[in-house]
Amino acid sequence: MKRRYLFIALIVLSFISLFIGVKDITVLDIFNLSEEKAQILFASRIPRLVSIIIAGISMSICGLIMQQLTRNKFVSPTTAGTMDSARLGILVSLMIFTAASPLLKMVIAFIFALLGTFIFMRILEKVRYKDAIFIPLVGLMFGNIINSITTFFAYKYDLIQNMSSWLQGDFSMIIKGQYELIYISIPLVIIAYMFANKFTIAGMGEEFSINLGLNYKRVVNLGLTIVALVSSVVILTVGMIPFLGLIIPNIVAIYQGDHLKKTLSHTALLGAVFVLCCDILGRIIIYPYEIPIGLTVGVIGSGIFAYLLMGRRAYES
Repeated sequence: MKRRYLFIALIVLSFISLFIGVKDITVLDIFNLSEEKAQILFASRIPRLVSIIIAGISMSICGLIMQQLTRNKFVSPTTAGTMDSARLGILVSLMIFTAASPLLKMVIAFIFALLGTFIFMRILEKVRYKDAIFIPLVGLMFGNIINSITTFFAYKYDLIQNMSSWLQGDFSMIIKGQYELIYISIPLVIIAYMFANKFTIAGMGEEFSINLGLNYKRVVNLGLTIVALVSSVVILTVGMIPFLGLIIPNIVAIYQGDHLKKTLSHTALLGAVFVLCCDILGRIIIYPYEIPIGLTVGVIGSGIFAYLLMGRRAYES
């Protein structure tokens, strides 16, 4: 879990990612690009790589912030209803604002994601002293309820095909001019780093934070706002990437501990590396076709999630 090794892995995998695709582009072609290959590289391959890295970094950090604020290692945008609430917001924008711009969709999805996250936090207050594993299961049930409502109205208004594009994450449709919205995540990640120490203090509890002079509610609201906004941007750009914000912070915490500022860079790098690995794997398994990133991350992530749950049970027993 050395930072330099993660950075080297990110560089190597990024280089490999640029040269995987239906159109064969070799390293030597870089020095003598034809017009067609240059268009593929700059309009498709590089935007795809950038969106993979930003999505991996931002969603992993969102999971880390949520786990810190809720003091629960099994909470993330996937297990707290944040992603499902954002999808409901996108459906509402499609129903009410039929010709909505991506920015308007993002704003509506952000509002719903934020409301859904705050509702989950209220639920969390009611079950604070119960089993830690019980909380993410409640979040999954809460998310499934929202998802059922979304699916019902999508069928009723014949929008199920529109919504299916956000059901699973997919980088295959990322091209120049359609992914730039994801750059909004970059300043949010920087803000998260600036407030990392305050998030760490807030994770110690409301009474402890107030005794140290921290405005607890303001810090928590800032953290949840960052999570909701990043989740909305990622869903609009690439779709849902499940379990990413859950497993990456847990893996980093095993090796680096729980201090948010110390683990933030490791979490960001490992998240990008993990998504890149899953994307490359999905592109070569059934080449020249590809498996959506939501499926590969979902399968691998759910397996790791189950392992973490069983590991905790074994440790407690």
